[in-house]
Amino acid sequence: MSGHSKWSTIKRKKAASDAKRGQIFTKLAKEIAIAAREGADP
Repeated sequence: MSGHSKWSTIKRKKAASDAKRGQIFTKLAKEIAIAAREGADP
């Protein structure tokens, strides 16, 4: 019964959305670290 596993479908979607989400968090974390290093108030 190929293609009938609900979990495999969810897993694929979740992996894609988690990767996208992870990239956003990584970008924000880098920006925060740079701002903290510079130490200037915005």
